[in-house]
Amino acid sequence: MAHAETVFKENFLEYASYVIKDRAIPDIIDGLKPVQRRILHSLFEMDDGKFHKVANVVGHTMKYHPHGDASIGDALVNLANMDLFIDRQGNFGNVMTGDSAAAARYIECRVLPFAKKVLFNPELTEFVDSYDGRNTEPVTFPAKIPVVLVQGAEGIAVGMSTRILPHNLIEVLDALEAVLKGRSFQLFPDFCTGGIMDVSGYADGKGKVLIRARLDTRDSKRIVIEELPFGVTTEKMIKSIEDAAKKGKLKIASINDFTTDKVNIEITLARNTYSDDVVDSLYGFTACEQSISVNPLVIRDNIPTVMSVSEIIHYHARHLVEVLKLELENEKRHLQDRLHARTLERIFVEERIYKRIEQKRTQEEVERAVITGFVPFKAQILKEVTGEDVERLLKIPIRRISLFDIEKNKAEIDEINARIQQIDYELNHLVEYALSYLEDIKKLAGPENRKRQTEIASFKKVDLREVATRDLTLKYDPEAGYLGYGLKTGNTMLQVSLFDRILIIQKEGTYFVTDVPEKLYVGKSLRYCDYADKDTLEKTIFTIIYQEKTLKYLFIKRCRITKFILNKTYELLPSEDYKLYTLSNLDDARITLIFKKGKGYKSLEDRTYFSRFMVKGVKANGVRLTTKEAQTIRLKHEADPEKNSAEPSLFQDVDPFDDIPEEETDA
Repeated sequence: MAHAETVFKENFLEYASYVIKDRAIPDIIDGLKPVQRRILHSLFEMDDGKFHKVANVVGHTMKYHPHGDASIGDALVNLANMDLFIDRQGNFGNVMTGDSAAAARYIECRVLPFAKKVLFNPELTEFVDSYDGRNTEPVTFPAKIPVVLVQGAEGIAVGMSTRILPHNLIEVLDALEAVLKGRSFQLFPDFCTGGIMDVSGYADGKGKVLIRARLDTRDSKRIVIEELPFGVTTEKMIKSIEDAAKKGKLKIASINDFTTDKVNIEITLARNTYSDDVVDSLYGFTACEQSISVNPLVIRDNIPTVMSVSEIIHYHARHLVEVLKLELENEKRHLQDRLHARTLERIFVEERIYKRIEQKRTQEEVERAVITGFVPFKAQILKEVTGEDVERLLKIPIRRISLFDIEKNKAEIDEINARIQQIDYELNHLVEYALSYLEDIKKLAGPENRKRQTEIASFKKVDLREVATRDLTLKYDPEAGYLGYGLKTGNTMLQVSLFDRILIIQKEGTYFVTDVPEKLYVGKSLRYCDYADKDTLEKTIFTIIYQEKTLKYLFIKRCRITKFILNKTYELLPSEDYKLYTLSNLDDARITLIFKKGKGYKSLEDRTYFSRFMVKGVKANGVRLTTKEAQTIRLKHEADPEKNSAEPSLFQDVDPFDDIPEEETDA
């Protein structure tokens, strides 16, 4: 058993780690999930400047991705629709309407130069064996921009999830420039679907945003939806509006979808209904308003880490400088190798070192003769002459020796030296070089096509209770004991909306708060039913008169009901030894008690007022009202003429339960 438990734990940890790192969560360096990285790697390998059938790209990617062609095809379409790294040809679906792409055999794609500029550098990329060991794939691309912010990301793994919203490419590049210049910046999401966004709760990428559709309300009898909230398609939008209309939350005559490359959903309003009356309901009851929470989880140094937008930008500013430095150093090494080779060629031909090998009989003698021929020119040579250098020199054609263009060789050497000098300058001014690189990326991306599409504004989320109309009739049928807006018969209690809550007090002295019911059994002697909103509860004081079952003592208590758990039943009376005599929500009233005839009674009637008793907590016990058994209790809505005065005789203004501490409900 212990062995099985150990195996289970090990396997589960391995699976969880695999899903987190290799399926769902993007890496901070290139912002890509493994399937996206493998697709781009395949496109880099296949790139010849021409379009490739998506089916062929999917097949090529299957060499690296062990999870089937369907997941690859969907990921490729989504990646292409982000319009950042992949050029498309054919029907790749419609982000606005939610229409799916055509079959993979009908559509084509190719990698864009922008992708090569910011991602591709095999010499700086770490490779590992693919899942079957036949090929190698990149661990991460050495990305020079924070792709995870530009594209955004969503994923669910074992015990964790990520949601990063997409941002405007040019604004992200501007933020990188600001960090490199030591300036502050602000960065907010931007969506291809447009819309209007409130970022007051964005919290640097760790909070949430509120986004609304853009509505044209210039026509008082018609509303046109021109832009959508992020993640909402026209199909979803229309369904949400139709559902709201069926439930009576919106009054519309018709809805038509004229969307093409731009969103155009036309809502015609019902008679006697106008645009200004419907806008809040559209935001409150349909997909026209969306609250999107963000959780920026990424893989950093092989560990899942939550990073804010500012942290990601600062990380990539440093990363950009590091990658550019490595690229410059790598280019310098290649140039030095070329310079070494061209210098050897020049000396080999100019100084006729090739003449030294004419009488040599073995390969070793030939190699030694060439190497020793370069000894007098050691000061001009960058590094030691090797056997590989000799092999390359000996492959120079005779024609080239006889027609060797010494001026062309010198021009190439001068060009190489000039570039090395430029690289040395750039290595000494890396920040300046990084800034110029970012400007080049902007030009390549086409800033005229990368304008912000989502407007940033300030607004509050629509409160559904505020925009809901109380157009439902809540009825109570005392014969059947049912309460609800779905009843056809009964006494009308309230006009309610589906967002109202009501307080119900039953004949046993129990009470509860519930959402407005369609049909709910509450008993045949309902004592109280009213709205349970904050204002109503705070201003309502309940006066409860109850009786001890055995000794027939009467008690009175006054309280407010302000705290509760929805649908939980509470007691107004101390225990089962008491029964509810009467209940009132009058602010003040005269209580007249008519007692039963009995020996020793000096009076058969006495009276007092509600206001002479303190308002206590709902769990507190009442004050004993009288020791006599009452025959009748009469209440008259009348203010106490001597407010706060104490009346003598039969009323005891003493709490017989004063040794029991008063408690407030913890609901």
